[in-house]
Amino acid sequence: SWSNVAMLGYYSLVRAETKLPSFAKPTMAAMKDTIMRMANTFLAKANQNAFATVMGQSASDYNWGGNSVAANQGILLLEAYRLTNDKKYLYGAISNIDYLLGRNATGYSFITGIGSKTPMHPHHRQSEADGITEPVPGLLVGGPNIGMQDGCNYPYKEIETAYADVVCSYASNEIAINWQAPIVYLTNALEALKSQAGLTNKSLRLSSVATWCCNKRPL
Repeated sequence: SWSNVAMLGYYSLVRAETKLPSFAKPTMAAMKDTIMRMANTFLAKANQNAFATVMGQSASDYNWGGNSVAANQGILLLEAYRLTNDKKYLYGAISNIDYLLGRNATGYSFITGIGSKTPMHPHHRQSEADGITEPVPGLLVGGPNIGMQDGCNYPYKEIETAYADVVCSYASNEIAINWQAPIVYLTNALEALKSQAGLTNKSLRLSSVATWCCNKRPL
């Protein structure tokens, strides 16, 4: 999150492990253990989620900029995959991309211009002021936020649906760089890793659902 960037340091150091002095080995082992414990915690209850995603296992996931939680969870799962080559972590990351693209309680793809139901009125001055009906495409909005701090009219107020596609909703529909950054990394890292993992676009579309909801092996 914007207030805790420790994991960025973990990822950087773990990737550079071979270039570090020998006295750093215990620290590297502890960092990798932290990454793996968090990744396994994310996966542990994913198949109990109604939408078969890692995102949404805790009410705290739905905070201000909660969609960045989904993207950052996905990044950590990709790091776990890099450490183990175990595809279950890759599929967990894919499940959170699915969440952001519409497999969620609102039915929204939270990225402007992608999908059949996307935000049309983000809290984004450029999109609102340019005289074009559609917002600037390719932007991730903040997503459901149980705090609803902006005082706007929310059509639903349950934890997973506390989202309002209105310009005034800075608490749920804001555009901010600290959730654009993780979704850009997550999608591009997945694109880079899929060939290494022997995945096709078709298997990416089908595998995460099969893995979580149906107790089947990924295609």
